Amino acid sequence: MYDDSTEDTGPTAAPDSLDDRFASAKKTVGGRRGVTAEPGDEPPPPTVPAQRTPAVPAAPAEDVRAAAKPWPWDEEDQEPLEADDDPADLHPATRLDPTGPPSYAAPELPGSPEFPESPGFPEASSALAVPAAASASSVDYVGSGPPTYDAEPTALPAADPDELDDLVADTVLEGARYGACTLRAVSQRGDSARYRGEPRRDALLTARFGAGEQALVLVAMATGARATPGAHRAAAELCEWIARAVGRSHQRLTEDIQAARRGDLKSGLHRLTDRSLGKLRASAAQQGIAPEEYAASLRCLLLPAHSQCRTRVFFGVGEGGLFRLRGGEWQDIEPRVDTDTPGEPVLGFGSLPAETPAGDRLTMDLGIPTPPSPYEPAPEPPRDPFLFRASVARPGDALVMCTGGLADPLRGEPALCAYLARRWSGRTPPGLAAFLADAQVRVKGYADDRTAAAVWEA
Repeated sequence: MYDDSTEDTGPTAAPDSLDDRFASAKKTVGGRRGVTAEPGDEPPPPTVPAQRTPAVPAAPAEDVRAAAKPWPWDEEDQEPLEADDDPADLHPATRLDPTGPPSYAAPELPGSPEFPESPGFPEASSALAVPAAASASSVDYVGSGPPTYDAEPTALPAADPDELDDLVADTVLEGARYGACTLRAVSQRGDSARYRGEPRRDALLTARFGAGEQALVLVAMATGARATPGAHRAAAELCEWIARAVGRSHQRLTEDIQAARRGDLKSGLHRLTDRSLGKLRASAAQQGIAPEEYAASLRCLLLPAHSQCRTRVFFGVGEGGLFRLRGGEWQDIEPRVDTDTPGEPVLGFGSLPAETPAGDRLTMDLGIPTPPSPYEPAPEPPRDPFLFRASVARPGDALVMCTGGLADPLRGEPALCAYLARRWSGRTPPGLAAFLADAQVRVKGYADDRTAAAVWEA
């Protein structure tokens, strides 16, 4: 701004910078009284560093683009998924199910163990897969109410300092993959035994005999007699003896399985089982124990390692279960008792019944005990019939062999069947931790030891 009273003196040799001109104008205006500076002519305030929030550095272009696109990939920037990341290949516990309730369940309140209903399949742009770490089951029990005993171990079994080899672990976990099948096996102490400080009566043994495609995998499980002090030892001995017998004959057994010689397999395995049971009775006699007090049930599964052989062989004696999960539905494929097998008594002691089905008396009961005949040998105690089944598996099948501790609740509690069907139906088998969590889902009224082996077919 220039002043009207100031005369133009023309060019001068004084410095002609912006600061010099401002200083000259300030001197001229400030030196005359009654003259007010126009707005905008005030000198700038002294420069003081402002208190500002540090600026966030700009993200690279790749990070901005990644933050803007939906997870896990963008339609314009698709990358091939890894085989393990394909949602169709994930275990049901790690993906959303559009046709039913999700397999991952939130912790339930005691007294109302219900499965959450399906929230509906989300849009493709917002579909998220549950991380694999969340595949472990969060369901503690199913059924009408919580079990009586605690879910976790309480008391340890009593130990003898001179017999420490006799100790049995609370839980045993095993897994393998051969050929077209994936194996998961677990044996855990029941709630009742955990509360009372009793050892696990169930025994589990898994072994591989041979190498390469000629290898044979054996899964053996046994349950000792209830309420006997040496039940766990009898179960362990029976598993060891049948494993030795199978291992010494594994080459012949592998050939028979691959050639589908069912008759040879049944007769050979029957002999091996009888010999193992005979050794168990002999061990009872050496210890001075009654045979019925040192006995055990036995269930075995033979899995050939050959990738092209899908024959699965089951054999054993005693109680338990054999189930197949196919298409999301359970099938009870426990073999029927074969009463035509030589050496297996139909009525236990081979005697006639006292009455006909219509109620007619066949013998006269005078209440007088009949002395044994000197011309006939003493009858052997009744034995459980030999069980055998050889079947061809299909891709996607899950074969489950278990002792009575899991077979009984599977047959008696539909909620457990439904839960395990959702968990174990799928092309990808569960990991060891997830399988253990599934196998220990409890049901009120069933507190025995649980031993199970599951085989998933690729």
